[in-house]
Amino acid sequence: MDQAPLRQAIIDTFDSMSAQLQTASRYILDHPRDVALLSMREQSKHAGVQPATMTRLAKHLGLDGYDAIRAMYAEAVRGKEPGFAGKAGAQVASQKLKGDHALAADMLASISTQVAQLAEPQSLNRIVDAATLLAAARRVYCLGLRSSHSVTWQLHYMMSLIGEKSVMLDGLGGTGADAIGNARIDDVLLVASVLPYTRATIEIAEYAHQKGVAVVAVTDSEVAPLAQFATVAVLVATESASFFHTMSPAFAVAEVLGTLIAGNAGENAVEALRRSDELFASFKTHLKPRNPKKRS
Repeated sequence: MDQAPLRQAIIDTFDSMSAQLQTASRYILDHPRDVALLSMREQSKHAGVQPATMTRLAKHLGLDGYDAIRAMYAEAVRGKEPGFAGKAGAQVASQKLKGDHALAADMLASISTQVAQLAEPQSLNRIVDAATLLAAARRVYCLGLRSSHSVTWQLHYMMSLIGEKSVMLDGLGGTGADAIGNARIDDVLLVASVLPYTRATIEIAEYAHQKGVAVVAVTDSEVAPLAQFATVAVLVATESASFFHTMSPAFAVAEVLGTLIAGNAGENAVEALRRSDELFASFKTHLKPRNPKKRS
């Protein structure tokens, strides 16, 4: 990042900072992309300071908190996004240097850390708020295109097992979004979109928002398009050593939301699941486990 947002402000005030603030400032100057992509807790760990130091630094620079710094750097990163081809070049170089095993291990370790971050208090609060809103809705419309499709489809499928209020905005002939025209103010749109954001997803979500429909968004940043008007925005990490952004954390959010919604439905969900089990048994949907062979 050639021109980091706060580079000059940090340089101008560096001499007036305490030793701890200077340590945090050096990290920001040296790792501008990490500022945009990593949590404050991760950054403070890499910088070798306490999380509170990062907050004090933000206030020293005249900002309300460290989230404001992250938002500024995230916007700067988005303005210089290299695209899939550009990322592929970096991946190929890394893979040649480290080898296949090391790259695979790095990716799996990164995904594990990203999913674990969802259990932090701020993320948990957002997930629970989202589940509460979805559980109370008359109808839930699910929208996810391209890489985000599997995220919303997973939640839609889980909800379809416990009731009939989930509608997947997906259809042949470009008719998938038509059903949102029937949405009411007591409905909710569950929408997923991460960088690079799909234009149609944002336009459909904006339409629903303008109709007064609450929006629950699974997205990747406080400054993402969906986060600007979502009732609840659950933020997920997408950074990956691959040329392709990871969707694993977003998929994990969908599974947690489906589970919480089922729990909120109580006995109604249990009864619906009984009916689903009976249907699957009638159609012989799933293979039955084979009896183990007896040893002579």
